[in-house]
Amino acid sequence: MTPSGSLLAATALHKAYGPTPALDGADFSVHPGEIVAVMGPSGSGKSTLLHCLAGIVRPDSGTVRYGARNLSELSDARRSALRRGEFGFVFQFGRLVPELTCVENVALPLRLSGVKRKEAEERATGWLERLEVTDVRDKRPGEVSGGQGQRVAVARALVTTPRVIFADEPTGALDSLNGERVMELFTEAARATRAAVVLVTHEARVAAYSDREVIVRDGRARDMAGVS
Repeated sequence: MTPSGSLLAATALHKAYGPTPALDGADFSVHPGEIVAVMGPSGSGKSTLLHCLAGIVRPDSGTVRYGARNLSELSDARRSALRRGEFGFVFQFGRLVPELTCVENVALPLRLSGVKRKEAEERATGWLERLEVTDVRDKRPGEVSGGQGQRVAVARALVTTPRVIFADEPTGALDSLNGERVMELFTEAARATRAAVVLVTHEARVAAYSDREVIVRDGRARDMAGVS
């Protein structure tokens, strides 16, 4: 049963790679507008949990519900459409397309959804302005700093106004100063759009931007709300 008011919820997830269990009965939920930090040691199952929640990986058993929909019951095409339009992604290394300019990278999810180039790039420019990187608009990813590139990646994740944003170690490749600014801008923008955020991190200073922490250990998730 989906927890009351949850936008995205997982129940009793199991996932193994060969003989090695990555998830062993993990539960998780996030509400609209909530930022949840997923923490745990390396190899604990954090990234596997994120991939199952995002519909990238199908769990061996258990359910992931997005609203009234069971992601495991959706076709690959339907899950891909969700990831293009209603889900946004920020990775440790921005994964920008090197041949495209920064504005073209941000506009890409819109273009893939059929938005005309002019409108897509206008909307992309608005997000670059919001993330304070309009000066790199026409540069390619190889011509910008790591901090600038990650802000461009955040803009790309937000440009479709997604309902859920998945962020996997979004500041892991940045120094502390750039990391703090990226998190400030990211969380401010996410809260303004009421997006739910699933934030995988091993850094306490990054988790401090969340509303709630979930610890993943040995494939199970423990909600730290109310735990002293």
